[in-house]
Amino acid sequence: MKILMLTPYLPYPPSSGGQVRSYNLIKKLGKKHDITLFSLIKDDNEKKYIPQLEKYCKKVAVFKRPKTPWTLRNILLTGFGPYPFLVIRNLVPEERAAVKEEMSKEKYDLIHAETFYVMPHIPKTDIPILLVEQTIEFQVYQHFVDSFKFFFLKPFLYIDVFKIRYWETKFWQKAKKVVAVSQADKTKMLSLVTGLDVEIVPNGAGEDLVNLWDIRQKKRDKAKPIVFYQGNFNWLQNTEAAETLIKDIFPKIKAKIPQAVCWIVGQGVREKIGKLSGNGVEIKNLETSDIDGVINAYKNADIFVAPLAGPGGTRLKILGAMAAGIPVVTTSVGIEGIKAEDGKEVWIRDDPNEIARAAIDLIQDAQKYNRTITAARKLFENDYNWNKISLELDKIYREVGNAKKS
Repeated sequence: MKILMLTPYLPYPPSSGGQVRSYNLIKKLGKKHDITLFSLIKDDNEKKYIPQLEKYCKKVAVFKRPKTPWTLRNILLTGFGPYPFLVIRNLVPEERAAVKEEMSKEKYDLIHAETFYVMPHIPKTDIPILLVEQTIEFQVYQHFVDSFKFFFLKPFLYIDVFKIRYWETKFWQKAKKVVAVSQADKTKMLSLVTGLDVEIVPNGAGEDLVNLWDIRQKKRDKAKPIVFYQGNFNWLQNTEAAETLIKDIFPKIKAKIPQAVCWIVGQGVREKIGKLSGNGVEIKNLETSDIDGVINAYKNADIFVAPLAGPGGTRLKILGAMAAGIPVVTTSVGIEGIKAEDGKEVWIRDDPNEIARAAIDLIQDAQKYNRTITAARKLFENDYNWNKISLELDKIYREVGNAKKS
């Protein structure tokens, strides 16, 4: 089949959750289908990664959006136009024109839109559209606005949340089929749009983290246990979770285990929470392309603590820890979309005091530690490997792509 795929980022290097998902699926599905990839970039330097994607894609085209979303153009178009800021910041007229031209020249069986906010680039067409939602975006932004400290700005922000919800659900209905990454997201989608055709294609973990399992099993030094959290800190939920870990959880761990340290690792972390370093907290800022920095954190850390509060999607960082052999303590929101049982493959606690106690227990109890990581790795291998996940998406490709012909 001939697939036209649109992503709001270049799926390489696989350093963020979305990139990990798209890159691994393209690697698998590119062997079965002719994929033409249209992606957005923020910097011309990203073009050096195109050859890596051309190994699996018939064609790759990139279109530049501003490095910072806060341009005068974006603000004015959001304030005086129908689209929310999320759509405007990812809307590039050159890509919209290129998509239209591409569709006039080539006959595609299917359009794969990764996230609803790339949909405005697609002209009216009878080619079936598969829309993949890695999270329900309006819920993410609503959570942010609900906790926003400047009350006088909240009414304006809620207007944008309303616009995100309107367009997100509208684009779901324009697609032939929608893919969610978790049962929780699917249930929410169906509650918002009755009769919506939704299927689930879960997330997985990158091969580099999967391959850490054998390395980590050879030696684990608990003399100086490392508690860590990793993510892209341009994503507001990661900043919120890291602040909770630093302020409310890690001090309790350190009180019981004085030699413990806390690593907060990721893109943009110094800018967001760099001032919170000290007292055993180490801020490790990574460049967008620094895959080795991510791998090093997973290779050396002892326990992953993820006090996530915001809803939506499934967390590839948690799947990565499970694949690498690192026990996870997280919240009921953080584990959504992952079929893990509390006390078996993961430890689920919602109160900061309870999260700290669970982390201390795992660090100090080697038997419980090893039992947890073994169960988590087995779950990952059975349900969250990219071979299995890609087969699920391939089945949907063929169903949606052939719908027009039937």
